[in-house]
Amino acid sequence: MTKKETIIVQKLSITIIVANGHDYISLTDIARNKNAEEPKDVVKNWMRNRSTIEFLGLWEQLNNKHFKGVEFDSYLAEAGSNAFTLSPSKWIENTNAIGLITKSGNQGGTYAHKDIAFEFATWISAAFKLYLITEFQRLKGEESDRLKLDWNFQRTLAKINYRIHTDAISQNLLPKELSRLQINFVYASEADLLNVALFGKTAKQWRDENPKAKGNIRDHATLEQLVILSNLESINALLIEQNLGQKERLLKLNQTAITQMKSLIENNTIRRLKK
Repeated sequence: MTKKETIIVQKLSITIIVANGHDYISLTDIARNKNAEEPKDVVKNWMRNRSTIEFLGLWEQLNNKHFKGVEFDSYLAEAGSNAFTLSPSKWIENTNAIGLITKSGNQGGTYAHKDIAFEFATWISAAFKLYLITEFQRLKGEESDRLKLDWNFQRTLAKINYRIHTDAISQNLLPKELSRLQINFVYASEADLLNVALFGKTAKQWRDENPKAKGNIRDHATLEQLVILSNLESINALLIEQNLGQKERLLKLNQTAITQMKSLIENNTIRRLKK
């Protein structure tokens, strides 16, 4: 999956994509700071330097277990000579590199993992690099704040629906004059019904498996799981109203959780929230 963002650095529009779970910044856009007409030539000139090839090779060795070291050694031996030329696409194809990505089309160009992009920006201009890092960090900070807000909203929604859920238990499952211990037992049982339907285990089973973890199983839920949990609480309340037994409800809730999880995994909105 790829997501696009744009930041403005010294009046230049810089595109950022997310690929394979990492941020990649457009080297083509950065290169326009030096040559607005032929930015791809700037990238190629940068890749002619021996120091650049050394940096790219070291990055790949640290981050890419499929990197082809033999081909890298060949490029390193030639780098810096007057006759040496190397394009990003050739580097990627021959060494199986993952630090650079090339894209075709109107919004195409060369993209680099942020570590490499910052190194390229240093070669362009030390001042430009500082402005680039500042704007990139600002973007990441805004994304982090937005994700926290969305996560807290889903937690609040789950708590509201849990109140609806417990009210349904109180009105339909609890006989009169039960002791507090008995009431708590029924609530715990219904809470674990949802835990088993969604997580495949009870709260106690999770605690036994994670003795050092803080909080409970729901505190460690993903955004998708929290969305489904809030839905399951409402659905279970309706099933309780219909006087369905726990076994039948568990089956229905589990089927619902599976269906909704499949839908959320493919949902673009959820994907954007997680980036």
